[in-house]
Amino acid sequence: MADQASLLKEIEQYYLPRQLVAAIYDRGQIPRFSQESRVGVGFIDIADYTFLSKFLSPMENQTLLNGLYTAFQSVLESHGGYLNKIEGDSLMFQFDTVLMDPKLTSLPAEDLERHIAKELFFTCVEMQRVCVFFNEAKESFLLKKVLSEERKRALVDALTIIKTLRERPDVAETMRAFFQIRIRVGASLGHVTIGNFGPEGAKHWDIIGMPVIDAKRMESTSPVGGLRISEEYFKSLDAMGIADDYCQRFRREAQAHGSRYAAITKDEIFAFKKVTLNEKKGAVYNTYSVQVNPQFPETLGKQIESLLDQGPMGADRIIQLIQYFRGNRYVLDHLEELFAAKGVQLRKASLIAILAPKKAKLWADEGVDLEAKFTLNRIFQILGRHQDSLKSPREEGAHETFLSYQQSMVHKSRSVLSEYRRHRTSLIQRTHFHEVVAPLVYHSLKASILEYQTRETGDAEDLLEL
Repeated sequence: MADQASLLKEIEQYYLPRQLVAAIYDRGQIPRFSQESRVGVGFIDIADYTFLSKFLSPMENQTLLNGLYTAFQSVLESHGGYLNKIEGDSLMFQFDTVLMDPKLTSLPAEDLERHIAKELFFTCVEMQRVCVFFNEAKESFLLKKVLSEERKRALVDALTIIKTLRERPDVAETMRAFFQIRIRVGASLGHVTIGNFGPEGAKHWDIIGMPVIDAKRMESTSPVGGLRISEEYFKSLDAMGIADDYCQRFRREAQAHGSRYAAITKDEIFAFKKVTLNEKKGAVYNTYSVQVNPQFPETLGKQIESLLDQGPMGADRIIQLIQYFRGNRYVLDHLEELFAAKGVQLRKASLIAILAPKKAKLWADEGVDLEAKFTLNRIFQILGRHQDSLKSPREEGAHETFLSYQQSMVHKSRSVLSEYRRHRTSLIQRTHFHEVVAPLVYHSLKASILEYQTRETGDAEDLLEL
């Protein structure tokens, strides 16, 4: 019996969240009843992990994820947050008034809300920083917040895998080019129901409510390597002065490292965007995309420079990265300068001819130098405007006063046919953009990269089939 009791205690200690157990112990009883509380919610998802997992064995994948999540957990705990759940390559965390430090719960409501808003935000930012250091296998930095020996071992084992892959002569260059862990982070703030959910014997301490749904939607639409927050959350950060303080810190760090982001504006650090979710019948959300890495243009540039030496597969990955970050002018300016320095001829005149053939011909007839007139950033602005113009919302008809069956049917028939003609025209335009214009733009860029690779290697035979 003693052995069984010891095993049972060991199982409880191994699987039950220590933070939750400690919080309940401090309360002196299990919170049987749910309550409404204002919380901060965050979600993290590893971008393209299916692609990254191909470089590792199943055991290495598990070791790497365990190490990464150990680093995330250490960051979360240092800010007073709670890791709610892990699902494969994603996780959910929260900041609430039940599991936080009991000393904080005595704060006035306004101070408590500021604390939650601030700690959630800087946790999200630091999670992104952890990824940067994780990719660089910076063991000394990552171990600062890790206290237990078990966690240290999990983190060191994961970093050993990365260092080994980076140092193996046969794969080092390939791994530096392709194997870069990046995450999407989403966060929201609001009122939820918090308490015990699930049947007896399988209870889970959880939260439900719109902030949870909003945070997940923020994560799913977040830029890779970035953070997206709800409009309500941004307004809270802005009103509290947290947004301005963050902008100043961000620019100072960018300036200290000589990054292009030294000149970034507040509206670019916190970039407003309406996000449309097609799977939710075109529901539109007001959101803010947040920059989190003060050296991101240069960090991405280093990866792309490595990818230039990786043949057609590297060219494909470069195009994917450009598609991810086509809306970031600092990234595009840095890449254009990088391509010019490396000798990659982008042929911007051809790109303009794809996007605006009539104007391109007119400018050519007038002797305009399109290569000098257009930057890569401006070209992608045109591409973005084209795409945005095709997202016109469905028009709602005015409310009709019913007079008779005949009159109602005539009115509805005209409305339906008008909407059908508009939709048919829009469909043709969208099809042309997505199946002709955009593919040609990206293939032009890819062909320029392949041309550079062929010239550098002096061997075009491998590219003849592309």
